[in-house]
Amino acid sequence: MPRRHRNLPTQWLMTDERLGEDLWRALDALPRGAGVIFRHYATPPAERRALFAQVAKVARCNGLVLVRAGAARLGRADGVHGAGRRRAGELRTWPAHTRRETLAGVKAGADLLFVSPLFATRSHPGGKTLSRAAAAAMLRGLPVPAIALGGMTARRFRTLRGFYGWAAIDAWIARTD
Repeated sequence: MPRRHRNLPTQWLMTDERLGEDLWRALDALPRGAGVIFRHYATPPAERRALFAQVAKVARCNGLVLVRAGAARLGRADGVHGAGRRRAGELRTWPAHTRRETLAGVKAGADLLFVSPLFATRSHPGGKTLSRAAAAAMLRGLPVPAIALGGMTARRFRTLRGFYGWAAIDAWIARTD
């Protein structure tokens, strides 16, 4: 693995409105050095900025890496998820559901690729998942580490090969792993 990737988080929380008040419990469940992708796309802009500021405060106190998703400037973050503008030195993470999207992420200078969905999820009920073979083909020969996403838990992550880390929503509030 390239040297520049060694200190990137291996465990991530993907936020969304579905978490509700469990957002705070999920943030507290993350180990120091983990990452947070702040999404909350459906939240009205002013409310989203205020919530981002609260999450940023918790992230700083808990030693978490905070990445903002979407084009809107929400406040200071450690990086951006997707094609949004980033400041010098910020991390870029990238969503990838196909090989084409992984290559687009590499071309855009992504530091991490979030490959999904690997397992069925509550956030996308009935959605098609990637087979292990399809996920392996997406990752083959890439110079960028990949994070497994979609129905992930620590237990499921341990069964996968070729991934740098994992991300989830529900796993951080569930008491099953």
